[in-house]
Formats: sequence, structure tokens, C-alpha cells
Amino acid sequence: MTDFHRIKRLPPYVFEQVNRIKAAARANGADIVDLGMGNPDLDAPRHVIAKLVETAGRPRTDRYSASKGIAGLRRAQAGYYQRRFGVTLNPDTQVVATLGSKEGFANMAQAITAPGDVVLVPNPSYPIHAFGFLMAGGVIRSVPAEPTPAFFPAVEKAMQHSIPKPVALVVCYPSNPTAYVASLDFYRDLVAFAKRHEIIILSDLAYAEVYFDGEPPPSVLQVPGAIDCTVEFTSLSKTYSMAGWRMGFAVGNERLLAALTRVKSYLDYGAFTPIQVAATAAINGPDSCIAEMRAIYKKRRDVMVESFAKAGWKIPAPSASMFAWVPIPDRFKELGSLEFSKLLVEKADTAVAPGIGFGEHGDEYVRIALVENEQRIRQAARNVRRFLETSDRTLHNVVPMAKAV
Repeated sequence: MTDFHRIKRLPPYVFEQVNRIKAAARANGADIVDLGMGNPDLDAPRHVIAKLVETAGRPRTDRYSASKGIAGLRRAQAGYYQRRFGVTLNPDTQVVATLGSKEGFANMAQAITAPGDVVLVPNPSYPIHAFGFLMAGGVIRSVPAEPTPAFFPAVEKAMQHSIPKPVALVVCYPSNPTAYVASLDFYRDLVAFAKRHEIIILSDLAYAEVYFDGEPPPSVLQVPGAIDCTVEFTSLSKTYSMAGWRMGFAVGNERLLAALTRVKSYLDYGAFTPIQVAATAAINGPDSCIAEMRAIYKKRRDVMVESFAKAGWKIPAPSASMFAWVPIPDRFKELGSLEFSKLLVEKADTAVAPGIGFGEHGDEYVRIALVENEQRIRQAARNVRRFLETSDRTLHNVVPMAKAV
């Protein structure tokens, strides 16, 4: 049977290989500490759940909803941008509700990409940033992920050596998986670059509220004139621990959002209305639940850094996001991130995400998510310590085999 064209353009989903080993281990009775998927374990705020329950079953709420989001929800998101970033948005033309930021990103790619269009994407980066465009028929050119001055010469070179000229540039700060955070000065330079080259900025700001040190992460839309060329994606998944509710937003340039709205109008009727009403209550409600979430992740981060260091594996402390981006210990680097991640499941009862799943430049790293409580994180650290202490005896056949592959 012939493979389908779009499916052939997608590489194997490496996370699934780790998931299969994890499932097999659990089936055999292993207690796996799962720090792999960025799936929040915290509860959604009670007042948000109460609003969902209150709204569900009301007359007309079971009918088709609005694809671009109900008016009250779009007004709430515009209000959030005004409060948090000082950015004024027209909720009718500059805000679109999406079924999570991932869906919004993928459908924006469908809306703006012609076959063969080149898009500049950080490497490593969250998979949809590249694969959304690949599925839409585009071509990906990798650029650096770290928001330093070295970013711009590299992107300038990518522009010069890409035929046809790139149509869009993706950024994601705070970054998944690397936890890099961009400054407003970086965004100023980014907007100037985009305007000079007449390309679109697509900014993923899903982790805007998950930060621990220093100032809150900025939005690129804070830069004057950024809205001329920018769409930014946010999500309620991490901010309110509502990942399964699938609620996010695209905001910014009217023309680009009109294109996204047009595509979405053919594909969905929007989220279930009670979810949109509850999401409105989340955004308009008290910020105490966000501060509580932030404090929990910060404590977990600190416990992870401390306990893993004692176990013999130094973890760089992320200043934002719910992830640590961690170099593989030197003696396992030649295995690569996928084989090392499999080893951790098999030998340390601990699951992490292999860096190769975020791009080839991530293969010397793994991503560790702060999605288990402090006790479980310490348990993972103990498991890792035993693994590291005995690895010279138990793995003498593994590394030579990996070398030969």
C-alpha cells in the first residue's frame, strides 16, 4: 500500500518509542516516575470548574459554538493583554480563540503556506513549530533557538541562502524545550529584522505565566509596530492547568488572523460553549491560582536541581517554563538522547523526553518536566543515582553496541 504524501513528510514520532517502553515496564509492575510529557498534574482552579458545571446543560449551550470564539472570551483575552503587557487589541479582529495553541499554530500554517514556502524555525523547538508547516507543504530551515545577539547573523544568513525567500519566522520564549527567555530588547531587534525582510513573526507564548526568576516574560507585541507583522499564540493549558480543555488564542495582525479564521471556519465550530464560558471566568478571575501554580513549579524545580545534583547529574535551573533542558551525562552522550531515555526507563524507572524529538540539535539533551510532586521527583533522583552508580557494571555491553549502529 502506498504511503500518503503528507504522512511521508513526517519523521517517526520518537516520543512514542519511549512511551512504548514505559507502558511495557508499567505492565510488568514497574513504578515509573514520568517526567516526560509536559502534562500538568495540578487541578484546574475550582471557580473555573464551577463555571463549567454551572453553564453545561443550560439552554442552547449544547449547540454549535463560534469557531473564532464567543465574544466574551475574546474580550477577556484582549483584557489580559492590556493588563499584562499594556497591549491594546480589538477583540473582534485581533483575537481568535483556538483549540489549544497547537491547533492554532497548525491551522495558521495551513492558512499562510504555499507548497515550497520556506519557514525559519528554531532547532531545537516544539515539534508543531516545524511539522505544522511540513504538513502544509512548506520547507523548514533551522535557525538558532537561543535569543542572543548571535541569533541575528545566523538568521540573516538563512535569509540570504534560502530560495525562495522565507515567508515566516517562528519564535518561542519561554522556550519549550530549552526554557530560554527573550528580553524586550531582543524582540525589538526581531521586529526590526522582520520588517526589513518583510516576513511574518509567529510567536509561541504558551509559558508566559510560568516563570520563577526575574521579570515576567514579555510579549513581542509590546514592541511598537510589531502587530504589523506578528501573530502570537497563548494557551490556558499551563497557566490554569487546563491542558485537556484545549483552549488557546491567536492574537495580533488582522490580516493574518482573518486567514486563520477562514481556515478554521471550514474545520471546526469552536470549543464546547461551556468550556469557553469557563475559560472566560479563568482569564477574568483572580490571579491567586496562577501565583500558586508558579510557586509549586518553582519548588519542584529547586527540589529537582538539588536532588539530581546529589545523585550525580547536574541540572541547569530553568528560569521559566515547566521544563529543564539537561545535557546527557558525558559517558552516555554517544548513545544519543533516544537510547539514553530508553535506558532511564529500563534501568532507573524514570521517563524523560529525548532531545532528538525537538530537532537534531537537541540530541545531546533530554527534557525533564516538572509534572510530578516533590516526593516523586526525589524518588526519581534516587533511582537515577543507583543507575549512575552501577552503570559501569551493568551497561558494559550497551555503549559498544550503540557505537556500531
